[in-house]
Amino acid sequence: MSIKLAQKSDFDVVKKITHTTINEIYVHYYSNGAVAFFLNHHSDENIQDDISGTCVFLCYDIEQNAVGTVTIKKNEICRLFVLPQYQGNGYGKELLEFAESEIAKRYNEIILAASLSAKSIYLKRGYKEIEYHTIKTECNDYLCFDIMKKRL
Repeated sequence: MSIKLAQKSDFDVVKKITHTTINEIYVHYYSNGAVAFFLNHHSDENIQDDISGTCVFLCYDIEQNAVGTVTIKKNEICRLFVLPQYQGNGYGKELLEFAESEIAKRYNEIILAASLSAKSIYLKRGYKEIEYHTIKTECNDYLCFDIMKKRL
């Protein structure tokens, strides 16, 4: 397993990992309106901007298949996704530990917005809820999520 900085040429891979995971996993936790919100939030433009900002990383398995991605913005972990068929094999843990290690080099706390599907993982790793948010989506559904923090 290896983690490497994403290049502009990796855009399609990052988008595929992100959108496939949202479409296959989030539908079990969120309404259609919330899923559409997530897909729009992780738009082509946002992904391309983050790659250009050198804050997107890709995780590869032993055969060099891209299996996951994480975006690190200052002390915030964003866009941490592992393709559904690779979940449960430690890639998410590896990406999270990598992001925490990178942030710890410059900051004493980590912030993230936790999806419902990942919240329990973050709680087990010492993150605490500090804010609760709801966003009304275009479909009149509500997206609910927590902002979480971990002190280093």
